Amino acid sequence: MQFQFNSDSSVMGTQNVAERIETQVRTKLARFEDRLTRLEVHVSDENGRKGGSDDKTCTIEARPRGDRPIGVTEHAADVDAAARKAASTMVQRLERVLGKESRHKHDPRPDKVM
Repeated sequence: MQFQFNSDSSVMGTQNVAERIETQVRTKLARFEDRLTRLEVHVSDENGRKGGSDDKTCTIEARPRGDRPIGVTEHAADVDAAARKAASTMVQRLERVLGKESRHKHDPRPDKVM
């Protein structure tokens, strides 16, 4: 599974932040890793230098194999908290989407004999 990290200019997009967030997200989504082709994480600061509460945003887009992309966005006071919240929301979304798929798989229809 590929992992792509993006940040805007107002968020410190240092290697340390990218590694920390990648570790958090990969750990949360580890059980889905074989069913995903790519994860994209985008972090940003909506207010820039102004500051404020819950102004950091983390958007995660997961690409399941052979299915449509799934995206979630969460806000928090700091980038790490926003990433944690977004990863938790993504787990719920993937359980719902991929879980239904596995629960509703049917055996191929048998050939009718006349």
